[in-house]
Amino acid sequence: MALSSPAMPAARIRTGTREFRQTNRAMFLGGFSTFALLYSVQPLLPLFAQEFGLSPMHSSWALSASTGALAVCLLLASVASDRLGRKNMMCLALLLSALLNMACAFAHSFTQLVILRALLGVTLAGLPAVALAYLGEEIDAPSLGYSVGLYIAGTALGGMTGRVATSFLSDYLTWRPALAVIGGAALLATAEFWRILPQSNHFKAGTLDLPTILGGARRHFQDGGLPWFFCLAFLLMGSFVSVYNYLGFRLAGAEFGLRHSEVSLIFSLYLMGMFSSVWMGKLADRFGRRRVLWTVIAVMLAGLLLTLSGSLVLIIAGIALFTFGFFGGHSIASSWVGRRAKMQAGLASSLYLFFYYLGSSLIGSFSGLMWETAGWPGVVAVLAACLILALWVAVRLRKLAPLAA
Repeated sequence: MALSSPAMPAARIRTGTREFRQTNRAMFLGGFSTFALLYSVQPLLPLFAQEFGLSPMHSSWALSASTGALAVCLLLASVASDRLGRKNMMCLALLLSALLNMACAFAHSFTQLVILRALLGVTLAGLPAVALAYLGEEIDAPSLGYSVGLYIAGTALGGMTGRVATSFLSDYLTWRPALAVIGGAALLATAEFWRILPQSNHFKAGTLDLPTILGGARRHFQDGGLPWFFCLAFLLMGSFVSVYNYLGFRLAGAEFGLRHSEVSLIFSLYLMGMFSSVWMGKLADRFGRRRVLWTVIAVMLAGLLLTLSGSLVLIIAGIALFTFGFFGGHSIASSWVGRRAKMQAGLASSLYLFFYYLGSSLIGSFSGLMWETAGWPGVVAVLAACLILALWVAVRLRKLAPLAA
C-alpha cells in the first residue's frame, strides 16, 4: 500500500493568472478606500478653520489625529493579523472605517470631529498594516514590484478622489454630506474587496507574546537596510502631506484668490502618482531599487523648489513633479521592505508605515507652525531639509549589500 505524500505548498501568485488579476484589483480597491477615507478632510481644513474659528495649524488636527492614531495602532494591527489572518483584518478595517467616516458628518463640534477621526485612524490601521505583508507573502517575487505599485496607485487615486469629491460637494452643499458620501462609497468598495480577494495560502499564524514582538523589532532595527527605509518613510510622507495641507491656504489667500473647488483641482495631480508608482515599480524590478530610488527623491525636491514661484503655472508643474517623485519613492521603498524582511514581514511593513504616518502627523503639524510664522517659504525650507536628508539616505542605500538567498 503506497504511502500518501504530504501536500505540496501552494505556488505563489504569478503574473497572467486569474488570482493575480483578482488580487491586484482587490488591493487597488483597498488602497483607494484607505486614502479616500483618510485624506477626505484635507481640502476641508480651511472650512474647519472658518466654521470653528481655528488657526490653520489647529484645523490640521482633523487629519493629524487620524494619521497619528493610525501610526500608533499599525503595530498592534500587524500583530493581531498574525492571529486573525490577513484578509479578515483588512475587511474589518475597511468596514469600521467607512462607518466612522459617515459618523463624522454628524459631529456637533470640532472636538467631536477630531475624536471620530482619531477612532477612524485606529480602525483603518488594519489595512495598511497588512496589505504589504499580504502581497509579500502571496505574490511571486518577480511580480511583487508591479503589485505593490498598483496598490499604491490605488492609494493615489483614492487620495485624489476623496479630496476632489469632498471639495466640490462642500462647495455646493456642506462638508457634512461630503464625508457621508465618501463613507458610503467605501462601504461598496469593502463588499467587492471581500468578494474577490484570494485567501492567504502562505500566511502562518504567529503568537501575540511580547518577547516575540520585541525580538522581531530588534532584528529589524539591527538590519543594515530596514532602519533607513523607516527613516525614508518618515521624511517622504511628512513632506508630502505638509505640501498638500498648506498649499490650499496659499492658493485661496490674497496672492491667488482661488475658490475652494478650484483649489481642489490641484489634487487631480495625484494621477501623476498612479502613473509613477506603477512605472517606477516596474523600473525597480528591472534595474534594481538602489539605482532608481535616489532619482525620484531628487525629482521630488526639484518640484518642491518650483512651488516658491509666484506663477501659478510653475507651482502646478512643481506639484506635479513633487507628486510623481513621492509616489515613485514610496512604491520602491515599501516593496524593498517586503523583499528585505525575510522573517516577520508583517511587523517590518508595520514599522515602515508607523514611521510613514508618524511623519505625516509630526512634520505636518510642524509645517503648520512654519506656515503661521514664515509663510510658504518657511514651509519649503523645512521640507527641503527633509528631502535633502532623504536623498542622502537613498544614496547611502546604493551600497546596501543584498541579503543572501
